[in-house]
Amino acid sequence: MNIFDIIGPVMVGPSSSHTAGAVRIGYISRKLLGENVKSAEILLYGSFLATGKGHGTQKALVAGLMGMKADDNRIPYSLELAEELGIEITFGEALLRDAHPNSVLLRLLGETGRTLEIMGESLGGGIVNIAQIDGIATNFSGDYPTLVVHNIDQPGHVTEVTSMLAHKSVNIASMQLYRSNRGGDAVMVIECDQEVPADSIQWLEHIEGIKKVTYLSLQG
Repeated sequence: MNIFDIIGPVMVGPSSSHTAGAVRIGYISRKLLGENVKSAEILLYGSFLATGKGHGTQKALVAGLMGMKADDNRIPYSLELAEELGIEITFGEALLRDAHPNSVLLRLLGETGRTLEIMGESLGGGIVNIAQIDGIATNFSGDYPTLVVHNIDQPGHVTEVTSMLAHKSVNIASMQLYRSNRGGDAVMVIECDQEVPADSIQWLEHIEGIKKVTYLSLQG
């Protein structure tokens, strides 16, 4: 046990799960989108839906989508700030099954037209899990630089990605593989000890059979 486990995150309250965790989900989602958010459909589930308004969950999620962290004093005013910036925000209910009680589904549109759908879970104490990206399971915390590669389920793609990381001296901390069905859509989720160079991500995007590359950088 460390000091964080005892006192929790440094944050603007009132709740580490409904506020700090919600900010972090929004922040990670913004980083994964890789650009400013133009519009966001925010669909709440479970306790996030039932008690989130009183805990500031909606404001916290929007604050994170604008790049704020859990200790930012602007969090209570995030909805007004988003309106001033021309960011279109809508809220609703997520129709999920067997999801974590503190869950949110985010459908994001970036300023260049890039889209991203993320399901995030707030696990308590400001700790979160990114459970899905674009409808496929992922399950990562956002504590490491994370490379998410959507590809067609066919031989060779895992080798191409891991060989590239080795060539760039990027060590893999953990790796998860998912697929919808044999020969269908597949996803690699790779948490790394170092940042992945931007030119390597661009190289991956142009490989035949790779449909989408999403990257969570911890820089900036």
